Amino acid sequence: MEKNMKRSKEKKSKKKLWLWIVGSLLAIFLIFIGTAYFTIQKTMNKINTPLIQTTDAAQPEEKTVIKKDPFSVLMLGVDERKDDSGRSDTMIVITVNPEKQTMKMLSIPRDTRTEIVGHDTVDKINHAYAFGGVPMAVDTVENFLNIPIDYYVFINMEGFLQIIDTLGGVTIDNDMDLTFDDYHYPKGEITLDGNEALIFSRIRYEDPRGDFGRQIRQRQIIEAVMKKASTPSTLLKATDMLNVLGDNVRMNFSVKDLIQLQGIYKKMDKDIEQLSFEEGEGERINRIWYYIPNEAELQKIQTDLQNHLKK
Repeated sequence: MEKNMKRSKEKKSKKKLWLWIVGSLLAIFLIFIGTAYFTIQKTMNKINTPLIQTTDAAQPEEKTVIKKDPFSVLMLGVDERKDDSGRSDTMIVITVNPEKQTMKMLSIPRDTRTEIVGHDTVDKINHAYAFGGVPMAVDTVENFLNIPIDYYVFINMEGFLQIIDTLGGVTIDNDMDLTFDDYHYPKGEITLDGNEALIFSRIRYEDPRGDFGRQIRQRQIIEAVMKKASTPSTLLKATDMLNVLGDNVRMNFSVKDLIQLQGIYKKMDKDIEQLSFEEGEGERINRIWYYIPNEAELQKIQTDLQNHLKK
């Protein structure tokens, strides 16, 4: 067994990536309010998907964001390719306490070995989505962290990158010369279409930084999308962009919730407290590599999140 020193860096990079993803989603919706209200409402009707959990016979009422009530969000980034149900490449839990004006963010290592609730197996936590979709992923994370999950945000990253073609491509500053099959990405400023950006975001083994390097590139792409989406000319492409979002994003936030959420976030300390697993170890079981959390650290994280969700 050995600790993987790169995981801490990867986690930080993923957290930053998700902040940009969520920020870009909110920015796009807010930019188009008033200019494409009907399209926004139509898209939100498609995106808004109530969470039907797999373990309880009597389902609780859907929660609504209230200015003073603490709540939690599970963010799932899935690389869902054609003819493949996909696995959650990224799993991040955010807890928000509006009254205390604080937020905590925890990145769960995707190879974490835990019980898959509703599947009667012990496996990698990111397999929960492949076995039972968002509901099973939510149930499994709730069980693992011993906290309720009120909301989820699901993004199919492959489809989400289609928005780049709608924008007419994006320009980034590539920090490393990379080649993958017939695709060459020279060092320096490069402009990418949607397919080129997708390949660029997936490169891992050709980069000596491994998954950490991949996360850097993903963040660069999201930042570039954010920058271009905020330009006035983008308003002319509002309908096409919202259609892409409608096909690739699912959440149980309503429009009202998002507006409330924006108001809450404005008042928050932008230095979100980052929680992370650092004491666990890698272990091969039946020739499969797992991340085994340290029990004492897991209990500490559970208690921290539980206390944060109290009024």
